[in-house]
Amino acid sequence: MELEVLCSRTHDVKNVIGNLSTEVKNRVLHDAAKSILAHQDEIIAANAIDLENGRNNQMPQGLLDRLMLNPSRIAAIADGLDQVAGLNDPLGEILSETTRPNGLILKKVRVSIGVVGMIYEARPNVSADAFGLCFKTGNCVILKGGKDAIHSNIAIVNAIKEALKTNQIPEDAVNLITQTDRETTTQFMKMNQYVDVLIPRGGAGLISAVVNNSSIPVIETGTGNCHVYVDESADFEKTLNIIENAKTQRIGVCNAIESLVIHESVANEILPQIYNRLEQYHVQFRCDEKSLSILSGKENVIAATEEDFGKEYLDYILSVKIVDSIDEAIAHINHYNTGHSETIMTENSEHADKFMKEIDAACVYHNASTRFSDGNEFGFGAEIGISTQKLHARGPMGLEALTSYKYLIFGDGQVRP
Repeated sequence: MELEVLCSRTHDVKNVIGNLSTEVKNRVLHDAAKSILAHQDEIIAANAIDLENGRNNQMPQGLLDRLMLNPSRIAAIADGLDQVAGLNDPLGEILSETTRPNGLILKKVRVSIGVVGMIYEARPNVSADAFGLCFKTGNCVILKGGKDAIHSNIAIVNAIKEALKTNQIPEDAVNLITQTDRETTTQFMKMNQYVDVLIPRGGAGLISAVVNNSSIPVIETGTGNCHVYVDESADFEKTLNIIENAKTQRIGVCNAIESLVIHESVANEILPQIYNRLEQYHVQFRCDEKSLSILSGKENVIAATEEDFGKEYLDYILSVKIVDSIDEAIAHINHYNTGHSETIMTENSEHADKFMKEIDAACVYHNASTRFSDGNEFGFGAEIGISTQKLHARGPMGLEALTSYKYLIFGDGQVRP
């Protein structure tokens, strides 16, 4: 379908979708979950084509992991839709109510945004997550996935459209742009007459391109140069468990850690233990001068460059920085981070409070893995993305982040003097 026609058709049904009852929306979401499970074999077969193409194109292992679908991941996608159906519908919520001296009653009420555009890379789960969250909030969604996941995305969207058709809901509530060339992506960024907001999910290059080229308002989701700071009073066992989880559970996700910052008073003792814990994963340590001397002679240990401290690797690589105080740790993290998720490991409550207050990031943790920065883990069902900006939405974005508001003003004949 020609791009402008697709966008126009989606725009034309936004008022229908925005005024569906909660009961109807929930029924469609449950049916979409069932449809995805019913079409599991087709989705996995389509995903196998994408995976084979990815391997042939030397796609990094972390991105292949993001791309891969199997029965358990498809079950999780379906479960995410069911969870969204079970959440409270935010539309119609009265955010505030005031009465003016002249008797006018003002109500601030939560409403849908309209048409949401998603531009994303090799993440086929986003197709279902974005639909679920947008549909529950009365929004239509136009999906622009990357070429690496095109077959997977088509199969997932076809299953969702089947559920819409079964419930006699306009199938244009969700549309997938199947052209995968950059020219189409650039053209999509200019469709501000049809699309109300654009949300990019992917690497730094994609996000930067959307922010710099879109004429549609953008909610900027961020790359994740996430840190763990090991304070001088850190519990070593907690620290080792959290670093292993945050780095290795899934390397290709934005809430995995990429950087370690360690207080010098514990570095000689804890850093070799961290190295030993991660050695089974063949993690490469890119070290500053002090940490390099501690790990001298070990395999997969090299000197860090300035670029390493600010990089999202999405790989089995960690930068390491030794600091002499919590103030230096905070300054280092605030300089190099991407505003995503940061953790302090400490048993000192004052240091924890200081870190959590002064670190500039959407999610700041005390003695917990950054891997919890996720809409499902936060109780939002799925997530549309993790915003690292400060306007409208910040952190994992669930239902409320996909709404706006309007004022309803009730009078009894008042005129302005």
